[in-house]
Amino acid sequence: MTAPSRSPHPAQPGSPRTVARRPARHRRPPRRRWGLRVCAVASMLLLVASGVGHAMVTGVEKGIGRVDAFKGMNNRPPTSTGGLNFLIVGTDGRDKLSRAQKRQYHLGGAPCHCTDTLMLVHLSADRNRASVISLPRDSYAVVPDHQDATGKRRPRHAVKLNAAYAEGGANLTVRTVEHMTGVHIDHYLEVDFTSFMRSVDSVGGVEICTVRPLKDSYSGLDLPVGKSRLNGGQALQYVRSRHIDGSADLGRMRRQQRFLAALIHQTTSSGVLMNPIRFKEVADTMLESVRADGGFDANDMVDLGQAMRGFTASSSEFTSVPLRSVSLRVPGLGETVQWDPVRSRKLFQAIRDDRPIAVRAAAKPAPSRTKVVEVPPGQIQVHVNNGTPRTGLGSAVDGALRSTGFATTGAPGNGTGGALARTLITYDPRWDRSARSLAAALPGAELRPVPNQGAVMQVTVGGDFKAVQQVRAEPAQQNSGGFSAITGDEAVCP
Repeated sequence: MTAPSRSPHPAQPGSPRTVARRPARHRRPPRRRWGLRVCAVASMLLLVASGVGHAMVTGVEKGIGRVDAFKGMNNRPPTSTGGLNFLIVGTDGRDKLSRAQKRQYHLGGAPCHCTDTLMLVHLSADRNRASVISLPRDSYAVVPDHQDATGKRRPRHAVKLNAAYAEGGANLTVRTVEHMTGVHIDHYLEVDFTSFMRSVDSVGGVEICTVRPLKDSYSGLDLPVGKSRLNGGQALQYVRSRHIDGSADLGRMRRQQRFLAALIHQTTSSGVLMNPIRFKEVADTMLESVRADGGFDANDMVDLGQAMRGFTASSSEFTSVPLRSVSLRVPGLGETVQWDPVRSRKLFQAIRDDRPIAVRAAAKPAPSRTKVVEVPPGQIQVHVNNGTPRTGLGSAVDGALRSTGFATTGAPGNGTGGALARTLITYDPRWDRSARSLAAALPGAELRPVPNQGAVMQVTVGGDFKAVQQVRAEPAQQNSGGFSAITGDEAVCP
């Protein structure tokens, strides 16, 4: 497969209980990149929602490190009309943790001083809504010509998105994201995860719900079904786990979004924001390892805080960039994540237009019309083949699956010349959850595991096909733009 075209934007590549800690029984891999540094996002939202006085916010502001993220930038997208856009970048910083903490929470190895998490956060002009968009670290991207860390001039070239930070730091990361999204970045926040555990502990832990057991020998995560209140170390395991199933980074991003919603809910409902002393304690902890652009100052915090006194979990909404492929092979880069050019463009247009990205409760269809599945259809790649003599059936099924959100190839195979009686879905066993979600959209289809098939589900339409069942992931709901999002109150435990 050839590399995607390089258009300006978007780029086309992509009853609570404390959980008992168990000793590790597996040897740790030699080196890994770590999960989401969500405390930066929470810090920013909580600071602006607090409404505390200028003097106190100034005191908190002094603890923030500074980085020149916008030096020499030109040809930038136009600024938003009243809204504010933050780019949140997570970097590795486990070197500040004790040996005991590293051993207990599977944090061995040396810090890589890299980035593997990026989030675009949009605060609406009326300050009543925050939209959080996860940008996959392995997204196919094109960095503009730039000067790298060694001072060498490098021409425009293709990379995975997380490589922009390694080559050119905050400045190149901002330039690349603006190029891919067409969204003007107003502020930049960078945080390592060394303060993450203390941040969670400072608000009394965070409650997480899961419909199935979650176990990951790499991170040490071990959660039972139901509600669990996580302390800081357990929370870190939760947000960085990527070996729970075949969904890898995509599943991890969904858990990260749910955790951030739960953290906001815990903080806004626990009285922290109304207690100046507690607020300062929490903010100081959260901002201990944060760096921000020089323009993010106390005045910004106070102005936003006055406007966002009523901010709650339901004021936030979460999504990930819609994808066309999670395994696009690019020479020299390996497997990359490719953004869906149409749906991602609509998503970022909504951000530029300061419009909500989540379907609000009043607009959602009755549950009886749609079947709930575990994996969002937009994260499931499907290739359709026509296994019947019926002309055009493959194209019809491809279109119907895409209309309910599945990432179909748009190039269905021709009829086999035979007459397959029953619709068949073949899938790699590593993606069994995705296969079950696809099968829900094709009632009566046979599921057949094929080892090493890869991430793309193969559907061969049989004579029994009648119609595609509309499906959605709970609680996400697709909007008219073809992408799914959830609000914070939907993500937290009931």
